[in-house]
Parts: sequence; structure tokens; C-alpha cells
Amino acid sequence: MCGIVGYIGDRNSVPLLVEGLKRLEYRGYDSAGVTVLEDGHLETRKTAGKITALEKLLGNGEAPHGSVGIAHTRWATHGPPNTQNAHPHTDCTGEIAVAHNGIIENAGVLRTKLESLGHRFASETDTEVVAHLIEEAWDGKLEDAVRAALRQVEGAFGLAIMSSRDPGTLVAARKGSPLLIGIGRDGEYYIASDVAAVLAQTRQVVYLDDGEMAVLTRDGYETFKLDGRSVDKEVREIEWDLEAIEKGGFEHFMLKEIVEQPETLRNTMRGRLLDEEGTAKLGGVTISPAELKSIQRIIITGCGTSWHAGLLGGYMLEELARLPAEVEYASEFRYRNPVVDENTLVIAISQSGETADTLAAMREARRRGARVMGIVNVVGSTIARESDFGIYLHAGPEIGVASTKAFTSQVVALALFTLLLGRLRNLSVLQGREIVAALRRLPEQVEQVLGLNDSIREIARTYKSAPNFLYLGRGYNFPTALEGALKLKEISYIHAEGLPAAEMKHGPIALIDENMPVVVIAPNDNVYSKITSNVQEVKARGGRIIAVVTEGNLELDGMVDHLIPIPATIDPLTPVLATVPLQLLAYHVAVMRGCNVDMPRNLAKSVTVE
Repeated sequence: MCGIVGYIGDRNSVPLLVEGLKRLEYRGYDSAGVTVLEDGHLETRKTAGKITALEKLLGNGEAPHGSVGIAHTRWATHGPPNTQNAHPHTDCTGEIAVAHNGIIENAGVLRTKLESLGHRFASETDTEVVAHLIEEAWDGKLEDAVRAALRQVEGAFGLAIMSSRDPGTLVAARKGSPLLIGIGRDGEYYIASDVAAVLAQTRQVVYLDDGEMAVLTRDGYETFKLDGRSVDKEVREIEWDLEAIEKGGFEHFMLKEIVEQPETLRNTMRGRLLDEEGTAKLGGVTISPAELKSIQRIIITGCGTSWHAGLLGGYMLEELARLPAEVEYASEFRYRNPVVDENTLVIAISQSGETADTLAAMREARRRGARVMGIVNVVGSTIARESDFGIYLHAGPEIGVASTKAFTSQVVALALFTLLLGRLRNLSVLQGREIVAALRRLPEQVEQVLGLNDSIREIARTYKSAPNFLYLGRGYNFPTALEGALKLKEISYIHAEGLPAAEMKHGPIALIDENMPVVVIAPNDNVYSKITSNVQEVKARGGRIIAVVTEGNLELDGMVDHLIPIPATIDPLTPVLATVPLQLLAYHVAVMRGCNVDMPRNLAKSVTVE
């Protein structure tokens, strides 16, 4: 992984390929390269580092010229990030080139077999075996050789493949890693792993599903199952425009996306709240009220930030809808022997809708008879297409690798679903109206919290050099503490740990001294009196405390070092308001430490490998 772009048409491909790669920079990567068909043979240019290094290489009179090409940004899985391991990779003859997202799980076995047949490898990557398999299977036609090669491959792949032996053809293939076809002007077609790569050229795309491939020529494209059966695919129109993925005057995408949250929350709720009835209307939840009422158990699954949102959703569903709810790491759920049946609803949460572990967990749940609901941000993504029903976030493209606006929209989407389910089961209309009113107020309250940006920047200045942080919360704000700690470690590289506040005394309290900043989420909720005791325990041991409190509450003033006031709301929605200052704190600390906020090291936006 991480980004693929391909082009076939009548223009010079190199500028289009590089532009597409730049649109994919937000996904995270460590090297980049292009392969172009020039005068009947393949020319490859690649380098470790950022796309600017590739541009410098291409600008030194090294740029090939040709109207068919593929390009890639790599996020290392097999072999360190260097020029040798950068994509595209070629076969022994240099006549077949491959760009690949995913992991070939049986690469070692295949490599040994190919070496015994005389193939010579030039990299440490798993990807290179695909090029050699195609070379070995060649019978005169690229698509046939690709099909034969992939029958031997185990694992996940999104592939863009070209060959000087079949010069007017590009082949794309997908299993477990997202890939789409862009339909440009007459005689122009694209391959991409993300719609952002082609949005400057076209809004018409075809999403490949798992087990499918596409063959592109200047005369058009055809789509097939990997076994060769033809398949018809819907052409989709992308609704958002290029401005949505530009910084819009902000220094970083992350800051832009934090500031966008009032509007993204409005978009998530737009047209979905019924004030008089005290419930929600979710057009994507296509099963009947009777079927919803038949659900006896809910399992929520996700990874990282989405798992934190899932924890909050589980709390909401148990409290307000009175349904047993379990929250599972998707990466663990898929390898257990989970007990699910037709009365179980599995909720799969993923910003991209392509997270490999979440997708696999969803498929395992369906195989065992459960219904699956997807909560995703990216329209047309795999989880969206394979779920039985679902909820789109409508948060717009999220470019920063560390999720911000998608997280708060996920929490609100879960609140909407809880409201719908609760009103069908046990919530009174008055309780429903209270929740609706609180949701209506939420965007304006987030705007109020964003007004604290300057004071939070000064807090960040105080603690920017701290080696460790603790984040403490109880009830709904234990997941908030986890999310705050994750944001800090993701982008500032400071070690941070989120804990249920009561667990601090069972070990972690040994860490607390004057050099350990402790962030305590302490709004006026039903466990407020308990968390004030935890604050006193930290203070007694010399810890420096940053407290997120309900505005107007001065009880902790003098006991803590810094107060961050947030507006009052109902307990289930407090995490939305409490998370925003934690996002800003992490952002400012990272900027002051000179970190690459939008593309933190070793991370990728859409994790499409296990």
C-alpha cells in the first residue's frame, strides 16, 4: 500500500500521474514512483521519500514521455522504505510493471518457487512476485496472464498492471484493497485507489468489488470477475468537489477539519431529526421497525478512533435502548469464534469504509447469520456496499491522517441510531425530545468550544516537551480519554495513555509526579463526584492537571493547573464537546514540536492491510 494511480489516453501521462499522487499524499507513504510506456518500452522512475523527491528526479531531464502509465506511493510492509523497494516493480525482462496496495501472504513460498524457475528478484517486497508470476504465465495477452497469476496469490491486493508486450492495455484487479476506474473525456481512463486522485479529471467512477478486475484501453473498459466472467458495473457520480480536499487557507488539513466540525455535525444530522416525535429518521436504515425491534444483541466493531466511537455507541445503546451491546476490536473479532445469530446486529464503523480488519469482521459476522449495519463516511466504499443497511456520515473528505471530524460525526450517527432504536423500545417521547433538542444545540456548542483555541494553544506551549501524558475519564468520558490520548500520540509522538479514572490507583498512579501532565475529563455528569476524588489523588502526588469541565463549574479551580470549560449537554453527547479541546491540544503540541501533523510517521489514512 498506499496509493495507486493509472492513466491511459492521448495526453502525456506523467503530469497526470504525479498530480494524482499528490492528491493521495494525505494517506501516508514513504516512497513514490512512476512507470510509463515510452517508445515501446517501459521507463520507471522511483525514489524513497516524498513526492517532491520524485518530482526533482523527473525534473532533471529524467521524465519519460508516454500516454500510458501507472504510479504509486508506498507505505512499507515488506522491506524498508528505499528506492529499491519503491513501486512500481517489474519482472526479469522489464516488460511488465506492477503497482500494488495490500499484502501477498504467500509471497515467500511464491518467491522460492519463482527463483527455482530462474527468476531474479530486485527488491525485498511481496509485490514483486506478482510481476514475475505474470511473466511466467504470459501467453500473449496481459489480462489472461494477470488472471492466471492471481489464481496463485493469497492475501489482499489492489493492482494496476501494464506491459510493453500489450502496450495499449492497463489491467486493474482488486481483492481486499480499494480500487476504482475513472471515466475521463473521450479515450481517457484512470485507475485509482482513492477518488481524490482523479477528481481533478473526472467525477464519473466505477468501484471494483472484491474478486473483480478491469481491462482498460483507449476504446473503453470492461469489468470481469477474476475467473473471467463479465460483470456489469454501475457508473457513480462523485458529488463533492476539489475544494473539499484543499486546505482553504488553513496551515494544516487537521486544523481545517477540526474547525469544520460544527458544519459536519449539521450535515450528519440534516433531515434526520424529528422534533415532535422525538426520534430520528434514517433513510439508510432500510429494515422495518418490526425487524429493528427483533434485535436482541448488538456487537459494534471498528479500529482505532472508530473503536472509540463504538465504545460510546455501546454505552448509549445499553443506557437508552436497553439492549446488550459489546464493542470489539475488528482485528480480534475476526479471529475468535464469536457467538452471533440472526437476532444479532453487528455495526461496522470505518471512516474510509475500506479498513481491512473491519471489513473482514463484517464478512465473518454475515457468514454466521448476523445482520450488518455500516457507519462510514466514504460513499460507495466497500463496507457501504456490502452492509445490509447503514448510515453515511456526510462529513466530507477527511484528509488529515488523524481522524477528527469523522469521529464526532460517528458519535452523532450512533446517537441518531440509538434514538431511533430507543423510541421503538422503551424511550418516552419526552425523553426523545430532550435528546433531539440536545443534538440540535450541539453544532453551536462546538463553535463555542472552538473559541477556546488561543487558550488551549498556551496550555500546549506549557507541556509540549513532556515525555508522557495520562488522560482520565469515567463513564462516557473514558472513551473520550482514550481518543484524546490517541490523538496526542498519533501526531506529536508523545507517549500517552487513556484510562478509566478509577483504574489509575491500580498501578498507573505510580507514574505520577510533577513531570506527568494529567488530562482529566470532568464534566457535570452522573460520575462527577467520583472523578473529583481522582483529581485529588493526582494533586496529592504532585501531578499537573488539565481539567475539561462544564462551564460555570469553579469547584476544581485552585485544585487543577488549567481549566477548559465546555457547554453543558446530556451525558451521552458530552464526549463530542470534550473531544474538541483535546484535538486542539494535540494539534498545537504537535505543531510546536515540529511534527508533520497531516502525515504523521508510520501511519496511513486508510489501513487496507491486516
